[in-house]
Amino acid sequence: MSQAKAGDTVSMHYTGSLTDGTQFDSSQGREPLEFQLGTGQIIPGLDNALTGMEVGDKKTVTVTPEEGYGPRDPQRVQAVPRDQLPDHIPTDPGTQLQMQTPDGQTIPVMVAEANDTEVMLDANHPLAGQELKFDVELVDIKAA
Repeated sequence: MSQAKAGDTVSMHYTGSLTDGTQFDSSQGREPLEFQLGTGQIIPGLDNALTGMEVGDKKTVTVTPEEGYGPRDPQRVQAVPRDQLPDHIPTDPGTQLQMQTPDGQTIPVMVAEANDTEVMLDANHPLAGQELKFDVELVDIKAA
């Protein structure tokens, strides 16, 4: 059997969870996730763990924040005066919004906190700073 290597297109089923067991994503009940190995299409820790696997192999992979969505960066949390936000923008904590940077790039943010005078917007990935566990099964390899 062939082993997965960089450049191959692979398909996998996976379940992702936090260290406390909370599941945050899964391919179960859907088509397997297909991507090109070694090209940065998925987080590095998971990409690296699939190298050398064969079709049908299963494993549990633990991914550190540095190999996942990165550490939480306090500089990516900004207080915005409430009067600078349009009235129709929801500001309930947990609300996902999009902001535009000065150079025109759109970035996702989440409302972390809100009070009468300001809204705290967090541009960190929701899984930043988290150690992640993935149960994976390699379903297919299409050689490069």
